[in-house]
Amino acid sequence: MTQAATPTTRNEGWGFWGTMTDRAAAAWPLAVASISAATGEDAEAAATFLDSRHGRHFADELLNQLGEGGDLAGAIERTTSRFMAWKIGRATSLRTGIPRGLPYLLGHVINEQVNAEAVAA
Repeated sequence: MTQAATPTTRNEGWGFWGTMTDRAAAAWPLAVASISAATGEDAEAAATFLDSRHGRHFADELLNQLGEGGDLAGAIERTTSRFMAWKIGRATSLRTGIPRGLPYLLGHVINEQVNAEAVAA
């Protein structure tokens, strides 16, 4: 069985890629795989999330984790775990329609994918 190629960014200037700058190429496939595994969503959904403004926040937290030491893969796993531990609150639920109490990462990965599909339709 062959593994599917990691989707490429569609937002080099902003989102995760723009925030990670010179570390983006190394971090991107690891982040896509980590987010996909944690949420159960496909790699394309993870990439769409990373290209969004929420991907920029994910990159900000990843840079914080890297600043505390350790390798890139470990920092990505810690960031993914942190985003999965957070829950969607009332205000976000009302604004986006994401169910309250859903893990933050899962909710925003699905929401960004739905938004991308709606724009493409």
